[in-house]
Amino acid sequence: MDDFQARIEALTQIFGARAREHDEADRFVAENFQELRERRILSAPVPAALGGGGVSHREICEALRVLARGCSSTALALAMHAQLVAHQVWNERHGIRGRRLLQAVAADELFLVSTGANDWLASSGRLVRTEGGYRFSARKAFVSGCPAGSLLLTSGPFDDPDGGPQVLHFAVPFSAEGVRIEEDWQALGMRGTGSHTVVLDDVFVPASDVHLKRPRGRFSPAFSVIVAVAVPCVVAVYVGIAEAAAAIARQRAMASKDDPVLPLLIGEMENQLVTAQIALESMLDLANDYDFEPIVENANAALIRKTIAIQATVSVVVKAVEATGGSAYFRSNGLERLLRDIHAGQFHPLPEKRQQMFSGRLALGLDPIPDLA
Repeated sequence: MDDFQARIEALTQIFGARAREHDEADRFVAENFQELRERRILSAPVPAALGGGGVSHREICEALRVLARGCSSTALALAMHAQLVAHQVWNERHGIRGRRLLQAVAADELFLVSTGANDWLASSGRLVRTEGGYRFSARKAFVSGCPAGSLLLTSGPFDDPDGGPQVLHFAVPFSAEGVRIEEDWQALGMRGTGSHTVVLDDVFVPASDVHLKRPRGRFSPAFSVIVAVAVPCVVAVYVGIAEAAAAIARQRAMASKDDPVLPLLIGEMENQLVTAQIALESMLDLANDYDFEPIVENANAALIRKTIAIQATVSVVVKAVEATGGSAYFRSNGLERLLRDIHAGQFHPLPEKRQQMFSGRLALGLDPIPDLA
């Protein structure tokens, strides 16, 4: 573990030196992911018995938090991979299919890329049954890290003649015929994540590669697992960004300590930072290094804490800009990029109002997702 932490600290320094360049050029952090592969960070969360690094869920979230202090985009793209691996680790520990994918990640440092957040419960695209499997066509947006992707873990809706409207989950190699990337990621923030659109044009999906079938539009136990392990990975990145912004603001404030207003601004910032850190810590306690039950109450608790954490991290960076003053407006300061990056947190499931609807319905004894059929 000491070696893993040392690798993360070293990479944070390296990635931090490149962050501004990637941001200003709208360029994917490709060289960063090459170094992550070379230092076996992609396989770090895989259990040691399956060939991985045996790093715990809590430890990988801490690594994401540290990396985000250097490069937000690298940390967020890596978080998308880490949460997919985490889901498979939970499956493996609970006797559900997951071992083969984990072994493949460990053997070849595969980079897993997800379309899950944008698909959420309904998914998108068109699945047609064919001999030996399905044909799948779709456009999947916001696919973070896709330029370096090995496998696309995605899903599509399917009208099963017997089971009714379903969503099927499966993996598609980026090398598969019919898969291409539209390089359209020119965004306000997180510019280095390479979150382009992936187009799947009549791609063959073997029936044996479908690892999950669930009712379309409904909250299933699988999502109770996904939310519990994925949300802390994502939130850890935004807490790291907030910590980086707070560090810049404190450093700048040292030159103006006699300003009577400045201690109040810094104090407000510190309160919000601790709020975010406590929310993340509470999420990690709930995930309990994969020792939890796949129940909706656990997912709800994580989603509530996600909203609290993201609200607080945004407040931290905004307050850091206010405390720093006009110099924060310059790109060279670093806060300008962090301010743009931090606002991406609101788009991860569930956005604030949808989380409040989910939690409110659950509190009233209703299904957390209204039946829209």
